[in-house]
Amino acid sequence: MEHLTILYRGPLSSCDYDCPYCPFAKRRDTPEQLRADRAALERFTDWVSRQDHRVSVLFTPWGEGLVRSWYRRALTDLSHMPHVERVAIQTNLSHRVAWTSGADLARLALWATYHPGQVPYDRFLGRCLELAERGVRFSVGIVGLPEHLDAARRLRADLPAGTYLWVNAAEGHVYDDAEADLWTGIDPLFPVSRHPHRSRGLACRTGETVVSVDGDGTVRRCHFVPAVLGNLYDGSFRDALKPRPCPNDTCDCHIGYVHLVPLGLYDTFAGGVLERIPALFGSAVPEGRR
Repeated sequence: MEHLTILYRGPLSSCDYDCPYCPFAKRRDTPEQLRADRAALERFTDWVSRQDHRVSVLFTPWGEGLVRSWYRRALTDLSHMPHVERVAIQTNLSHRVAWTSGADLARLALWATYHPGQVPYDRFLGRCLELAERGVRFSVGIVGLPEHLDAARRLRADLPAGTYLWVNAAEGHVYDDAEADLWTGIDPLFPVSRHPHRSRGLACRTGETVVSVDGDGTVRRCHFVPAVLGNLYDGSFRDALKPRPCPNDTCDCHIGYVHLVPLGLYDTFAGGVLERIPALFGSAVPEGRR
């Protein structure tokens, strides 16, 4: 094995926001659950530290990780490991970002989402501008609900030109062409998110060079396929790694479909697959809509 990309999701499910489109809004973990999440994350970080091959990690917690000190520490520690190519996390940026000064910014990246109504606009924008000033690599995104359009336009205007602003198609929302064009004016790659991708039978890197890992070390090919490949900590997953087609009818989440080979998104996001940063801004939307 030369390089393994891991999407890690531990038991953490608490979040400080109450977005109406999220099932984990304002959920609180018990002290016991938080201790278990911390122990699981520390075990995972230790495992990564002992590998003799290249590793990239994207943390995709159900809740907000950066409000917890152990996630900030894990990101910092992993960023200093020479065999770790990239370590990134999905976050709402509700926590201060000064901790990034202790990380190796050549490896650290943040995938930040703006949730209008959950945080004052100026506070979120201020965190983004501070990240840019600190030299942290990050993308910013928003859910493409009609009521978010003005906020998205304002954010695009106020963010540095070199910061990619992505738009996620809202689950269950149907976009006519005129509405889709409005969002594409903000994110040129919105057409990639607009419709679920037909994926059954398509070649996918998950299960071969990309895996999903939970807090117990259970390894699956991705978050959206329940079949177990083995366990991270006993090494049983390694023999199961191989090329395999997608078993699902569709894939509608970026952290899933970005790995579908026919879509060519590894070229679109070259160097920024985990943190959702395209190699070139303003380029044509890639071929391969399915």
